[in-house]
This record gives sequence, structure tokens and C-alpha cells, in this order.
Amino acid sequence: MGNSPSALQQCIDTVGNGRSGFAAYPSNPFYQISWAKPYNLDVRVTPAAVVRPQTAQDISGIIQCATVNNVKVQAKSGGHSYANYGLGGDSGAVAIDLVNFQHFNMDNTTWQATIGAGFRLGEVTKRLHGAGGRAIAHGVCPDVGIGGHATIGGLGPMSRMWGSCLDHVIEVEVVTADGKIQRVNDNKNSDLFWALKGAAASFGVITEFVVRTHPEPANVVQYSYSLNFGTQAEMASYYSAWQDLISNPGLDRRFGSLFIMMPLGAIITGTFYGTDDEYHASGIPAYLPKSDNQVVANDWLGSITHDGENEALYISNLPNPFYSKSIGFKREDMISREGIKKLFSWADKQDKGTLLWAIIFDAAGGAIGDVAMNGTAYAHRDKILFYQSYGVGFPLSGKTKKFLTDFHNQVLSVAPTGTFGTYAGYVDPALTDGQEQYWGPNLAQLQNTKLQWDPLDIFHNPQSVRPIAS
Repeated sequence: MGNSPSALQQCIDTVGNGRSGFAAYPSNPFYQISWAKPYNLDVRVTPAAVVRPQTAQDISGIIQCATVNNVKVQAKSGGHSYANYGLGGDSGAVAIDLVNFQHFNMDNTTWQATIGAGFRLGEVTKRLHGAGGRAIAHGVCPDVGIGGHATIGGLGPMSRMWGSCLDHVIEVEVVTADGKIQRVNDNKNSDLFWALKGAAASFGVITEFVVRTHPEPANVVQYSYSLNFGTQAEMASYYSAWQDLISNPGLDRRFGSLFIMMPLGAIITGTFYGTDDEYHASGIPAYLPKSDNQVVANDWLGSITHDGENEALYISNLPNPFYSKSIGFKREDMISREGIKKLFSWADKQDKGTLLWAIIFDAAGGAIGDVAMNGTAYAHRDKILFYQSYGVGFPLSGKTKKFLTDFHNQVLSVAPTGTFGTYAGYVDPALTDGQEQYWGPNLAQLQNTKLQWDPLDIFHNPQSVRPIAS
């Protein structure tokens, strides 16, 4: 005879009422492969259950089951957390997989879209395009889920122009720790809405978003330049010029750009939302190496696909063992030319442990900074640049982790004193001060809000907000 179901399993199965495909448990065949498959294979986690509800009422019941059994809860949309926080981050949590929440509606009067929290970004782009040629700011990886992306920040090439993805959210439906199904916005439960826009994993399970949208840009200029088969030291001058460009306070907001260090050189990419004439009139090309690889697109979907294909060259959409570090830079945190030379020369001398690594510098700022630092829980309004590293190995070697950790320390050594804080979308489980790094000056307000809405810390992962009174 097999083991009898646990009290948690019995409770969840009662909520499911015999529906096929509602829930799975570690005792089920292929559980870790199909239901509880991690994104980062270097971070081991086994949830106590993975549940695929169909309604907000289902989610309410699941949360109540977890509460009475003293089990933590995390929502999973796309499942691209660097530390597998959608599966709980630690073993033993209940993961609520939102795959069935894929409803969509466009109000053609207000051009506000209602989007289910189970959608991936690629499908969101298509649905918005098909509903009147509309768009929102978001990242370009098509498999990332909207549920995490639109609540943790949501940065992409159009964010300098339109703001972050969460800046487009005007209302959500969320199931809170008491099992209640709530509509929240700036006028109703505004304290909770503030917290959800930057730290939602700590406060509830969002089932749908209402977002404001924009007309799709009619023209997009896409630029890329590859620096192949050179030393990193030889890339330093190119990075210095690029940093000068993206740190210019007058930089046209229609421009987003990356500088990517890779084993055989570097790549510079740029996306400009406008015509070729407008791009050249902006003065941006003067800062960039002349490239024959410049495309003027009149197809919004094509431009998003192109950016996604570029990203796939250095960050995999598929589960694999990887390691990552990151930090954000304010304008006053820009690295000096001498510091850049030192950093890039240092990188040449290191044993990376793998050829599958990249270090990505991503321009931010622009419209993101138009919102006050405490306007939402997202706390990096003053950052104009993020860097993140990414190293893959099969298996992931200690040398790769050491290289990326040491590179991070080198960045801190050449950056101005006080450079601090990183984007929670690049979650780093090695941080001992993760909450301070992710939410900075907004952490105390988040802790107080957590105390009001989730005093038992039901919505929990290793680096989530804790219910602490300031």
C-alpha cells in the first residue's frame, strides 16, 4: 500500500473536486520533470504541491489549505525566476501555476486591456497587436510570464520611452492571504496596490491585470555591432563611448541599448522607436561604431522578435544550470575611463570555467525615472544602467561562479563608493541583504504593508518581504 495522502493534499484535492490536471505532488510520476520543472537547474527545490487552478475561487481555497497546514505559497506565471522562486525557492511550498489564466479583452474606448496572469510576453504582444495595434513596455524574452514581469518591474528596450511594465498597470484582481478576492487600484486598497507594483510575490496571487496601452510605433530602427575575436581590454574604449552615450541626460528616450561582453568580444545593440531620419537627427549614431547591420523595420511584431532572438544569443530561455550577479547604477555611479580599462583588462586574465557566459550592461532611466522613488514599491527609479552576468555549465563549475563573483567585486571596486541595489528580476539567492538590494528605501513601507495584509507570511520565498513593523 502507498502512503496515505497528507492533510495538505487532501485539502487541495477537495478544492479540485476530482478535476483532472488540477494538482500534482512529489509522489506523482514525472513530477519534477513536468509539474515542478525548475528554470535554474543549479537551484534544487521540490514544492509540496503544484496546483493549476482555473478560477480565483480555486486560488482562494488553495491559499486556505496552505494556511491551515502552515505551508508557504508562491505564484508561478512563466517560471523564469533565477532562483526558482515560482516554485517556492525553498522546498515544501505550494506553487500556484497560473497557466489557465489566459483571458484577454481590450476596451476599444479607453484602450485599456485586461490580461490574464498566465500569459507569456510573446502572446501578450500578439494579443495587443491584434486588438487595434496596441502595445505596452515589457522585456523581449517571449517565454517570460506577465505575472512576475508586470509586478517585479518589467524592463525592456521601450522602457526608457514608456516606463516599466508595471507602470502600465492600473488595476489588478488579487487573492490575498485571508483568501479574499480583491480588486485593487490607486483608489481601492491603494496600500496593497502600491506593494504589488514591485513586490507582488510577497503579498498575494494576482489573477489578472488591467493595463493602459499605447499605439504601436510605426517605425523601428534596430542597430547591432559585433566586436569579434579581440581581448576584453580592446573592448574597453567601445564600452566607454557607449557609457557616455547612455549616461547623457539628454539621450533620446526612444532609444534602448545593450553592451554585452562575451567570450570572443562584445556586441552593442540598439533599438530606436522612430524613423531612420529621426534616429540620425538624434545624434546617437555619432557615439556608436558604424555598422552595416542596421535594419529599419515597419513591423512592430518583427522588431520584438528580432530583439528576442538577439537576447537568446546570451540568455537561454530553456532550463539549464546557471549563475548570475547584478547591480544597478545611478548617473553618479558611472565607472571612470580608468576604472573601465582596469575592469576589462582584469577580465582577460581570468579562468571563466566555461565558454557559455555573458555580461550584459542594459541602459535604463528615461521615463522610468518620471515616477517618484516611493510612487510604487519598485525602488530603482534613479538607476540609469544595470549590469547582469550570466554563466552556464553542464555541470556548472566552481570556476564559473568564482569568475562572475570576482567580476562583480571588481565592478564594485572600480565604481564610486555607495553603488548599491539591484533589480529583483535578476534575483540573486546568494545575497544576504537581498531585501535591501531589491527594495531599498521602500523596504520599511513594504514591511509595514506586509504586516497588515499577510502577518503570517503565507506568501514567502527566501528573499521576500517579511512582516516587520518599523
